[in-house]
Amino acid sequence: MNKIAAVIVASDSRSDGRREDLTGPAAAEALEALGIGTVEISVVPDEIDSLADEMINWCDRDDVLLVLTCGGTGLAPRDVTPEATLEVVERAVPGIGQLLRQKSLEITPHAALSRGIAGIRNGTLIVNLPGSPRAVTESIGFLAPILPHAIETISGRASECGRK
Repeated sequence: MNKIAAVIVASDSRSDGRREDLTGPAAAEALEALGIGTVEISVVPDEIDSLADEMINWCDRDDVLLVLTCGGTGLAPRDVTPEATLEVVERAVPGIGQLLRQKSLEITPHAALSRGIAGIRNGTLIVNLPGSPRAVTESIGFLAPILPHAIETISGRASECGRK
């Protein structure tokens, strides 16, 4: 199966060129290690409309099965990625956000402050990740055991969720 992901980085300072984006490349590298190719990394401002439009753009393509957002999941006033995600998803997948917080809490108590969510739009899985390169890499590692099955199930290629 050809698994392709899009990575959306939510950052005012990176979208306007004040800071270099290291998070998107870290996500692409971690995905590549799992055999999931990245079609593109886009960097958008921390604005609900910009984020929602970008998610819709990627989810409405036939070649993108996974959209990872990086950043905008905390408590700051401009951290609006979960709100943008809620505007575009058709079905929530709450277990993914729970998994990411649970595993991240083993590393830092600040994980309890994450508001990241996950959901499905048009056969594409959307997952909100934190904004630092290290946290993104760790989070993709936490998702590694479930991502292939999740993508296959959403796309209709797998139906069994039980253990063998």
